[in-house]
Amino acid sequence: MMSAEATYRWLINCSARTAHDPFDIHVVACIFALAISEAEESGTEISNGIGLEGQPLLTIGGTLFPEAREFFDEHAGSGTSLLIDAEEQSVRDILGMFASGASPLDLPLAAMIARRCKSPHHLWQDLGLPNRGDLTLLMQRHFERLAAKNQHDMKWKKFLYRMVCGSEGFTICTSPVCSECSDYHNCFGAEDGEARLHSLEVLGEHAG
Repeated sequence: MMSAEATYRWLINCSARTAHDPFDIHVVACIFALAISEAEESGTEISNGIGLEGQPLLTIGGTLFPEAREFFDEHAGSGTSLLIDAEEQSVRDILGMFASGASPLDLPLAAMIARRCKSPHHLWQDLGLPNRGDLTLLMQRHFERLAAKNQHDMKWKKFLYRMVCGSEGFTICTSPVCSECSDYHNCFGAEDGEARLHSLEVLGEHAG
């Protein structure tokens, strides 16, 4: 069983024959590497951690990592077993609504981000990214109008759930303004912590 870091390196090597943007390859490799590692540890399908299965997963995997297509052929699944609850679907819908529309990766990324939102760490950590800056850049590139709404730099997971609640007509917070909230640090401020993929010097090579 490969570590998440080794899986990341393998995926990057498998992307050699694609002309896709290096940052996008880096982001998807981070997500896939962490999800594959989790699946191997738990004995579950990789789709459970990625949020895509069947043809969508095979298309993204085969397009970005053509040398790994055989792996995705084997692990993409039937496309009929992924369970998506109402909360996850709402996050998908919000991201889809604000997708920049310039890349075929926008909607697959919406699905992956929504699935990774269900994990307990900061969102950048649960996407396997080396730092929060990569997540902000991801949002600006693929969900530009949504990123612009986060003008006070709220933590991304908190921001996404707040957007979901606002769109569905209820609120998750009773404080009149954020600056008067006694729990301000839970929504704003530094998102400290270690990257879940620890080889930051390797990841950083592909983040520019």
